[in-house]
Amino acid sequence: MPKKAMKAAAVKLTRYACPYCQNTFESFEEIKSHILAAHAADELPEPEGNIHVVINGQKHGFRVEPDWTLHYLIHDVLGLTGTKLMCDHGACGSCTVIMNGRPILSCMTLAIECNGKRIETVEGVAEARHPLVEEYVKHHCMQCGYCTPGFVVTAKALLDRNLNPTEQEIREALGGNLCRCGTYPQHPKAILSAAKILREAWHDSHP
Repeated sequence: MPKKAMKAAAVKLTRYACPYCQNTFESFEEIKSHILAAHAADELPEPEGNIHVVINGQKHGFRVEPDWTLHYLIHDVLGLTGTKLMCDHGACGSCTVIMNGRPILSCMTLAIECNGKRIETVEGVAEARHPLVEEYVKHHCMQCGYCTPGFVVTAKALLDRNLNPTEQEIREALGGNLCRCGTYPQHPKAILSAAKILREAWHDSHP
């Protein structure tokens, strides 16, 4: 490539495009001044991508391949490693996340199908300081812990729609979650305890 062409290409590579109006600028200082002057009151534009999702309250845009699963997107692309992959056939529940209020198996859900969805992972449950996390520890609901995130997320989805579940309803809700260590008897105890804490908090905020 001639030197002039190489120099022209280098100039193009150092230009900055405004994410609001797509105008280009030669330096970072120029685009910074432009955004402060012209777009200071504007909302941030939607992130680029062919799907847009809200994960744990944060907006994300991704360009996804047709064969990407939601688990791959969350775990490998976004780096939220709490969502586990055990069977990869939708039979164990370890990859469970909440999508639009419902627990779903992320290993059996294509990422391309999730455009516009709201998704919550076990990291989101922990960041919200949900009482399930502490109660699971208190009631020794895990041994190896690999299946625990799926149980916690499934339990959270149950309590979101039913703050006063019976033990039978809890067992039915957790029916798709498998634990090779055999911690099943402890899960209802932790969930009932967390439900009580949530009910008390609700009554305190609604005198």
